[in-house]
Amino acid sequence: MKKIDKSVADAYFREKTRNMIIYFIIWFLVSFGAVMIAEPLSEISIGGFPFHYFMGAQGAIVTFIILLFVNAKLSDGIDRKYGIDEEKNVRLSEGKSLDH
Repeated sequence: MKKIDKSVADAYFREKTRNMIIYFIIWFLVSFGAVMIAEPLSEISIGGFPFHYFMGAQGAIVTFIILLFVNAKLSDGIDRKYGIDEEKNVRLSEGKSLDH
């Protein structure tokens, strides 16, 4: 398996880490932000429920699932950008087992 240049690896992990920080900020705002500002949000209604209740019951979960799909798609793009090929790695390791 070929070695990756340190500067390329650092740029790769910097980009992946930046994305994870953005996902955590979105997750925090959706999960806890709606609760922190529940008073003004109670005027908005979705399906007969106050908005802050809806976000706690459904919205946070749906947002988290959407973030999972966004992360998978963007991570694949970052992998391609830096020349990381998952299928090639699988082919290289087929039939081999780890020595423990």
